[in-house]
Amino acid sequence: MKNYKECIDALSKSSFRSRFHLKKKDLEYVKEKGIETIRKHAYDFIVTRLAPAKIDNDGKQTPMRNHPVFIAQHATATCCRVCLEKWYKIEKGRKLTDDEIEFIVNLIMFWIEKEVNHANKN
Repeated sequence: MKNYKECIDALSKSSFRSRFHLKKKDLEYVKEKGIETIRKHAYDFIVTRLAPAKIDNDGKQTPMRNHPVFIAQHATATCCRVCLEKWYKIEKGRKLTDDEIEFIVNLIMFWIEKEVNHANKN
């Protein structure tokens, strides 16, 4: 799999993916909960909503707001199995491996930390 920066760079060329950013309330939530809690949330969301071999509502399982991880999933194309297949060649119809789950969570967290760092500079 590619490194996280390469993935983010590729995604930034997509007009859809590049429009996602954490809003003030999302940034405050990350600060309030702490980055490790957000990582746990990301892991839980991926394991329950993305990792199974069959997902009844695939393509609709990730809301577009109300949690920083959801925003990050859309920004990083880790929101559904269709996007995982298109962007990362992780095929649908089988359970995600532990390595794939780790990659996805780390990519989400890389994006969130980039957003937080950018907000702190402004």
